[in-house]
Amino acid sequence: MGSLKALAIRTHYWRPGENFLEEIATAIKDRIENGDIVTISEKALSTAIGNILDESVVKPGLAARFISKYWMRYVWGYLLGPLCRLKVENLNRIRSYPLREGSIHKQVALKHAGVLQALHWGSEGGIDASNLPYSYVSLPLEEPDRLARRIHDYIQDKLGKKVIVIIVDTDKTYSIRGFHFTPRPKPVRGIHSFGGFIGYVLGRALKLKRRSTPIAIAGSEMAVDAALDIAEATHKLRGSGAGVTVWDMAEEFGVPLADVTWEMLEKINHKPVVIFQASMNSFMALRRVPRSVGLFSALQVRGL
Repeated sequence: MGSLKALAIRTHYWRPGENFLEEIATAIKDRIENGDIVTISEKALSTAIGNILDESVVKPGLAARFISKYWMRYVWGYLLGPLCRLKVENLNRIRSYPLREGSIHKQVALKHAGVLQALHWGSEGGIDASNLPYSYVSLPLEEPDRLARRIHDYIQDKLGKKVIVIIVDTDKTYSIRGFHFTPRPKPVRGIHSFGGFIGYVLGRALKLKRRSTPIAIAGSEMAVDAALDIAEATHKLRGSGAGVTVWDMAEEFGVPLADVTWEMLEKINHKPVVIFQASMNSFMALRRVPRSVGLFSALQVRGL
């Protein structure tokens, strides 16, 4: 059995304009070896490169208002939410979905992600408001593969190490008999972007295996199942920062939804980077994992 050691690395909160390449290199310096795997949060990268949007300047249309007032409060609150086995606290939040902020958010989702994504109850098309201040939301990366390659090359040039770089999103991928699908757009090859909220409902209602989603890999080929297990391990090691949802974040700081500040977020533990150190045997297992065997049934994962 191979060994896969893991370390989640704490950094300061990355604001827009952050030199994320240097931040990553500094965080992993003297901690990596050739062949290691470095995973990085998509949201942290989106924030650093300014791939965020201020919803306070958005004017909602009729469709967005309808989705907020009726679809969210009643269809999700009393039908789809229970079908998807959402927590009681989230069901209660959805049943009192904020009409003003919610309508604006749904307008953004309609414009940037489309109808099937806007009808989702959260993280519509990879759009996410948690761990961001005020009325900001992060948008999914436009070219994640190119960004992963850029980070990979920078680490090699700066630190002289050849590693595998994976950009990870906490939105889930669902798996059934070797078929993998996710509601969000632009996952790695081998994972199908499917159906918006429909994919989410199917995955949750059928109790399919769910793991966080790898959206880009640079530095080596990797079996999809292995990448999914690495992504899920990354999520568990990193934690949820100020909260899984924007409601959790607001409750954490004891303020209304749009009153979280940059300074508040800087006080929270942020771990946007995780290092996985693999032996040669476990590295080879990452390249090709049988569909019927999960990575962590073959490899031991433990903290550094």
